[in-house]
Amino acid sequence: MSAALRGLMALALGLALSQAALAGGNAEAGKAKAAQVCAACHSADGAKPTTPEYPVLAGQHDEYLVRALSDYKSGKRKNPIMNGFAATLSAQDIEDVAAWFSSQPTTLYTPHEPEIR
Repeated sequence: MSAALRGLMALALGLALSQAALAGGNAEAGKAKAAQVCAACHSADGAKPTTPEYPVLAGQHDEYLVRALSDYKSGKRKNPIMNGFAATLSAQDIEDVAAWFSSQPTTLYTPHEPEIR
């Protein structure tokens, strides 16, 4: 392997690790919090909601989940059920729950892309 390729791989690994560190969430802590607050509607891993009206959370980007939960908490995003649940979460709880759901395997796919089997 060339030195340039090794350097490029080291840079990519460093960037990936720094992004994980910036996320700020602890997936294991999020798993416990999600089991208490989110699982009844979204399922324990977020992959199989109890009804089609509830979104799949597994595999969503953690930044999206943090923003959505923060907006529910502040009231910027309106949903009586989610506003109530999000109101009980601290900023760290939100980061942790987002880390948990974003780390889960997902059934999500983009319709214009071929489904991966």
